[in-house]
Amino acid sequence: MSETTATGRLDGYFKIRERGSTIGTEVRAGVVTFFAMAYIILLNPLILGTVADRNGVELGIAPVAAVTAFAAGVLTIAFGVFARYPFGLAAGLGINTLVAVTFVAGEGLTWPEAMGLVVIDGVIIVALAVSGFRSAVFEAIPPSMKSAMTVGIGLFIAMIGLVDGGLVRRMPDAAGTTVPVQLGINGQIASWPTAVFLLGILICGVLVARGVPGGLFLGIVANTVIALVVEAVVDAGPSFADGEARPAGWSLAVPQAPDSIGGVPDLHLLGAFDLFGAFTRIGVIGAVMLVFTLVLANFFDAMGTMTGLGKHAGLADADGTLPGMKTALVVEGAGAVVGGACSASSNTVYVDSAAGIADGARTGLANVVTGALFLAAMFLTPLYEIVPIEAAAPVLVIVGAMMMGQIRDVDLTELHVALPAFLTIVAMPFTYSIANGIGIGFITWSAMHLCTGRARAVHPLMYLIAALFLVYFAVDPVTALLTGA
Repeated sequence: MSETTATGRLDGYFKIRERGSTIGTEVRAGVVTFFAMAYIILLNPLILGTVADRNGVELGIAPVAAVTAFAAGVLTIAFGVFARYPFGLAAGLGINTLVAVTFVAGEGLTWPEAMGLVVIDGVIIVALAVSGFRSAVFEAIPPSMKSAMTVGIGLFIAMIGLVDGGLVRRMPDAAGTTVPVQLGINGQIASWPTAVFLLGILICGVLVARGVPGGLFLGIVANTVIALVVEAVVDAGPSFADGEARPAGWSLAVPQAPDSIGGVPDLHLLGAFDLFGAFTRIGVIGAVMLVFTLVLANFFDAMGTMTGLGKHAGLADADGTLPGMKTALVVEGAGAVVGGACSASSNTVYVDSAAGIADGARTGLANVVTGALFLAAMFLTPLYEIVPIEAAAPVLVIVGAMMMGQIRDVDLTELHVALPAFLTIVAMPFTYSIANGIGIGFITWSAMHLCTGRARAVHPLMYLIAALFLVYFAVDPVTALLTGA
């Protein structure tokens, strides 16, 4: 097969030229998406690998890092090949915290039992996608709410970037104030990593504003070089060392040359799940309520993310619907099955994929590149740690600013539309959850229309989902009521 023929088939399968892209652009943007998402290989092990279950078993940092990269690589490639969209998949941050803190530490499940519930959650999500229910719900969402979801996700992405860059920080509990967050350290830019982050915003912003091809990719490279130089000069070190917090240090990875660049990944956690052990451990009702929580969070977190990414990439139609949505939802649903089976927690579409989209990604080929880099990361640890989160986070802020443009499609002149849209937008960054924003928005949309004589203008599925979210937001007292606890 000639090179021309291979290129033609690649273009035809992924519709590269049809979507206004090139193979080179897709490859470059796939790299950008990887570096925007790579922090999960460092962060997921800190969340899952350090919590002991009822038997005193910890998953371990190195094994969780390996399965995190493995699951992200396999699923991101699968999504690119079958759904053909540039949306990377990896362990969902909200879900992994829920599994570690609530399921294992709170409910007393073993790690295999907790991951078994994640697998069941995935099977249910896939079944709902195959049946067409997820697509039907997606189509029932009004265009204004879809645009509001996109804007909310943009603000959420920007907030993640600001927090990762150290510009926005939580106020210490000892401060004795009701203000939850602050600027930098004590209201000042008092750390070199945050200074690098702010400089990175300017570099990325200027490159994009001037229309430089691959501006975000070049920005990450430039920011990384600056970070390496800064660390070599000032020796800021990590943000946590010897059991003590060091606010002026680098958040996750310290930008410096690694001692080694390769190694065999520890994948012994693959398949380490117990499908029905939780039902015996905490009872059927208790386990069912935990699965319900997972399903609702996964269901709408992914749906909202794909809505925002699709509109941002210009791939959605006038109603905000992506062509081939059913296939995309099925593959995304499989992320929970694979993630649970790998002990990496549920994998879902990542909002950070917007970084690659902003750099030109329009097809699944970018996903193939991103996924391949995740698989390579299993063997190249800690090579990918050279890029600190402060060097990649500026891209998220730039993308958030770009996604704000969707606010023009929200009718802000009518309060029954404006209020649900506003609550959707602000709840996502303020609660650090896409699903929370969607739930609050759906409940408010349904209530406002019902109480203002517009009940028939709301699709019945919107009322159903609003009711389910009411249960979701009160899952603990509902569980206590059902179990008599």
